Amino acid sequence: MASVQTTNTVSTDLMAAMNGKKAETSTAVDAQDRFMKLLVTQMRNQDPLNPLDNAQVTSQLAQLSTVSGIDKLNTTLQALQSSYQTSQALQATDMIGHGVLVPGSSIELVDSKAILGVDFASAADKTKITVRNAAGLAVRTFDLGAQQAGIVPLAWDGKTDGGETAPDGSYKFEVSAVRGQENVTATTLSFGSVSSVTTGASGVKLSVPGIGNVNFADVRQVL
Repeated sequence: MASVQTTNTVSTDLMAAMNGKKAETSTAVDAQDRFMKLLVTQMRNQDPLNPLDNAQVTSQLAQLSTVSGIDKLNTTLQALQSSYQTSQALQATDMIGHGVLVPGSSIELVDSKAILGVDFASAADKTKITVRNAAGLAVRTFDLGAQQAGIVPLAWDGKTDGGETAPDGSYKFEVSAVRGQENVTATTLSFGSVSSVTTGASGVKLSVPGIGNVNFADVRQVL
């Protein structure tokens, strides 16, 4: 009975370590020490008439190897993640003061000037951008005609479809694109200037006034 109980203890202890049920201070070395102590105790107290099964020992050794391997893999991944985030942060600081296009549908018209963009997932035969004011009324329409897949930046001089000058302020825009009878996926892109960079558990973020904090990976184009 002692052999069976000790066998169950070893397996339970190792499985608990694999499933993260041990205290955070537990390490792979601790698990190995516990395993060896339990294994020696198990062999000393085994029933001579019912010796320890080789398959049980092999199974326990395999579990120990798995625990140790997972621990080493986690350590390696954490080091790689930290190194990657540091490298990404250094790259992001070079973008401070530069304009970027990121997913969004807002436009800031300043001194009758604004920049916007569209990311076409595939080629389109007909494309149109509609700029709307705060009341939702269309003030300017851009007919871009046929476009290839990719990012298309666009400058707006603040002129309305009627030739008047639109007041400075916030606007929204939308895009429609078709190829034949099929709609083409097109992502609207807002423009802003990067003012600062922050890093944290969620990764590297860029602070863009008028847009907010955006993920470094969301930048579609630097202007």
